[in-house]
Parts: sequence; C-alpha cells; structure tokens
Amino acid sequence: MEKNILITGGAGFIGSHVVRRMVNRYPDYHFVNFDKLTYAGNLKTLADIESKSNYTFVKGDICNPADLNKVFSTHDITDVIHLAAESHVDRSISGPMEFVLSNVVGTVNLLNSCRNHWSDFSKHVFYHISTDEVYGSLGKEGLFEETTPYDPRSPYSASKASADHFVRAYYHTYNINIKISNCSNNYGSHQFPEKLIPLMIHNAVEGKDLPIYGDGLNIRDWLWVEDHAAAIDLIFHEGRVGETYNIGGLNEWTNIDLVKRLASIIDQKLERKEGTTAKQITFIKDRAGHDRRYAIDASKLERELDWKPSITFEEGLDKTVDWYLSNQEWVKDVISGEYQEYYQKQYQK
Repeated sequence: MEKNILITGGAGFIGSHVVRRMVNRYPDYHFVNFDKLTYAGNLKTLADIESKSNYTFVKGDICNPADLNKVFSTHDITDVIHLAAESHVDRSISGPMEFVLSNVVGTVNLLNSCRNHWSDFSKHVFYHISTDEVYGSLGKEGLFEETTPYDPRSPYSASKASADHFVRAYYHTYNINIKISNCSNNYGSHQFPEKLIPLMIHNAVEGKDLPIYGDGLNIRDWLWVEDHAAAIDLIFHEGRVGETYNIGGLNEWTNIDLVKRLASIIDQKLERKEGTTAKQITFIKDRAGHDRRYAIDASKLERELDWKPSITFEEGLDKTVDWYLSNQEWVKDVISGEYQEYYQKQYQK
C-alpha cells in the first residue's frame, strides 16, 4: 500500500525537522505537512524542500473537522505523525483554553478522522508526540520512565496528558494502531525565540537582560532536535504498536548553569571579554507551577530500537549558537512577524 503520511504541525520547530528528515529519506512516501501557521509555524524554514515531488503543504486546523476530512479525502492519508500543539507553558498559564482546544479537542478530531477514513486499522499508524511534562516534577533522584504515573502541573502539561489518554483510549476502544513518545526539552536551529535557549542567545546578542525564573536551579534534560527527529523516524517505522517510548538527551542541566554556559560560548564567538555576557543575567519572579526537575530514562528506546543521542549537549549547544548567530535575519523576521508574508507569497498567489 502506498504511504501518504500526514504530519501535523510540520511548520513548527520540531515538526519542520521531522518533515525535512522524512521527505529527504523516503522518496517513495508522500508527506503532507498540515499546519495552521500560527505564530510558531514558519514555512520559510522548509523552503529547501518545498519543491520536492513527495511533499505537499496544506494549511489547515486540527480543531476544524472539515479541514481534516478534506485533507484525508484529497490525499488518501494512510498514516499520521501528530506534532501539532500549543507548547509554551507561560502562554498556557495566561490562556489555558487555547491549549485545551488545540491539544485535546484537536487530537480527538484527528483520531476521529482516522476512524472515519480508515477501513482496516491494522494497515495504518497513528503516532502521537508528547512531552515529559505529563509526568510532573521529580525530586533530586530518579528518572521518568514509561510507567511513571501522570501528574501534570501546568495547563500545558494537563492538556498533553489528556491527549495521551485519548490516544490510548482509541487504541483500546477502537483498535487504532497507536504509538506515543514523550520527549524532554528540545533545542536546536529554527526554534521560536520565546523558548529558553534561543531567547537567551537573542537577548545576549542584543545586550538585553537574560531573565531566569526563581533561583535558576530548576533542572531540565536537553534533547537536540535532530536526535529527536531521528527517534521519531525509528519509532514510526519500528516501534511496537500500543507502546510508549521516552526520548531524552541523557543529560541534566540547571537553568543557571545552562545560561552561564551559553554566555561563555557567546563571549568566545563574539570575541567579548570572558564574563561580559554573564553580567546580563537577571533573576525574575518564579513561574507559577514551575516543575523543579525533569529527567528521562530512555533505556527502552535504546534497548528496543538502538537509539542514542548522536552528539553531546556541549556539541549541540555550540552548533545551536553558531546557527542563531549566522541567521540573525531569520530571528528578526520571526520576532517581527515578517516571516508570515512568506506563506502569503508562496501559497496564496
């Protein structure tokens, strides 16, 4: 059976890396990038593959069943890789309803489209990409495992946890072939500069404050986005149906140590005196419901599918800083909203 794979949220940060990898690696598949193009979706990021014969972009909203029905019918969708989601915790605190609609209702709409359009579920895969934040907060010891009970602490993580439960429910109730992965914090090129690493790089270059929540001792496990895309590729093709796989970078950093490391790298790259950028660090009021520590146990993924991070965090961070310093125009376009014009020119002629 010919594969026509729907990738939702393919114009976003993680999604664009997945789309590029898949389109380039699997010329015999057809990939449909389905994205609403909100503030975090940027088609300019995929300009290098937009003319590929096995790639199609469709603007649409997972919250609109009519959009989904049209894309499933038009492109005879055989499989789904679901990345579309609202993902910024701060925004979920100020406006939780948008996260409920996109992450929960949107996911259920997508599952219903699969039910409506697939006659033999055994021939299709629904792969849902989630987050380690559904597990809540860790103490000083221990790691999140696939069997760790859910304990979400923010509207964002609660919405993703709900989506995970619906995906599993459709597996048990309707026998849809599902796969789920829960990842740690991603970093790398083309990330919208509201997130920690690109925000710090941008502010450092601009001479602005480097704001850190609370005491800066919150711990995160960092995953290079291209390693995440490789894991998604593996799980989609070789992961077991009905299973969850945790994907982590296998390292932990406090926020303050991470920002100090970034400051040191930027001093070197911009030939500033050591310690110059670190003077821009400021501590601000802690975020509500700020989880203290996340850390992933990715041993199941390594054991079953032979996945490991391809580079160290230090190497990945260096590559990431290089990319942002070399692509300041991309950052400025994103911050100003000018990148939205690219869609208008390319797809609404």
